[in-house]
Amino acid sequence: MRYAIVIEKADGNYSAYVPDLPGCVATGDTVAAVEVEIRDAIRFHIDGLKEDGLPVPKPTSIADWVEA
Repeated sequence: MRYAIVIEKADGNYSAYVPDLPGCVATGDTVAAVEVEIRDAIRFHIDGLKEDGLPVPKPTSIADWVEA
C-alpha cells in the first residue's frame, strides 16, 4: 500500500506524519533521513495494528502541489 506522508521543517530537523495512520510519526535531520524513518514507522505501526487484531486503515489521503 502507498500512504501519503507530510514532511514539515522543524527547528533543526524535519518531522513527518501519515494522515491515514494517526499517531504514526518520525523525525530526521534531513528530508532523506525522515523519509527512511517514516517508512520504518509505517511498517512498525501496521505490524502493531495487526498484532493487536485491529484493522489496517486503507490509504485514502491524496497529496499534491498547487500554485497559489
